Amino acid sequence: MVRRRVLIIDDEEDIRQVAALSLETVAGWDVLMASSGVEGIDRAASEKPDAILLDVMMPAMDGPTTFLELQKRRETVGIPVVLLTAKVQGPDQKRFAGLGVAAVLFKPFDPLTLSRQISDVLGWQD
Repeated sequence: MVRRRVLIIDDEEDIRQVAALSLETVAGWDVLMASSGVEGIDRAASEKPDAILLDVMMPAMDGPTTFLELQKRRETVGIPVVLLTAKVQGPDQKRFAGLGVAAVLFKPFDPLTLSRQISDVLGWQD
């Protein structure tokens, strides 16, 4: 089994904790966490995770803005980003897809299947 490293960027601590526990327990992945877009960009640049799970709705710097900043940096441009959102309306989905993210997953997520969803959309064969 490949030991993946995933960075979770979400301003809600409970979401970070549930997602981290899910990815660590179910998939055996290493999880890094950040509570804001700015902190997430810094962690991604220094830690170079295999993927980023990024919340859409955050104060100060939202997920789409964080994603665009990640794309501007040489150290983070190649890291696949999966958006995590409660916004499921068609216009929102089109806007997120147009950003160039790897995928969009919806809240609430199932902790038992989150790692499989991420693996599927990123083409990870563990």
